[in-house]
Amino acid sequence: MTTAAYSQSHAAPGWFARSERWLDERGKGAWIAAMILGFVFFWPVGLALLFYMIWSKRMFNGSCRHAARRHRHGSDFKLNIHARRSSGNTAFDAYKEETLRRLEDEQDQFEAFLQRLRDAKDKAEFDEFMDERAKDIAAETARTATTGDEADDGFGDEPAEQVEPRRKS
Repeated sequence: MTTAAYSQSHAAPGWFARSERWLDERGKGAWIAAMILGFVFFWPVGLALLFYMIWSKRMFNGSCRHAARRHRHGSDFKLNIHARRSSGNTAFDAYKEETLRRLEDEQDQFEAFLQRLRDAKDKAEFDEFMDERAKDIAAETARTATTGDEADDGFGDEPAEQVEPRRKS
């Protein structure tokens, strides 16, 4: 890779990328303020910002600041495209690729471990609920057995009372 190709591929971001990052750091309110100012000064700019916010899902997600922080710190290895870019040094690129693959495997294993923990917690809560339910049923059965009363379920052998309509006087 030549020096010219290297310097162009790693050039500083343009004005649009810088302004997008600046607005992301300030949050959704900054995006909305920029959109409103765009409508006030020149309505096509405001409309363009509105469409861009909808297209990039900035309008409906929780927070632009959180997304910018995650992108800046590179916490999501699978979505970090810049980490996969070649540096030109094949030995380093091989080391970097192996390290990223190992980290992705560890992340997958950790996420599987967390899922197993959640499943075990859910199972323990469900087993506890079923034990309490069984105890409640046993206590109810014991109570009805000692009193000799059966619970009235509304389907007894006795006919239902006939209710006569009221007569007007």
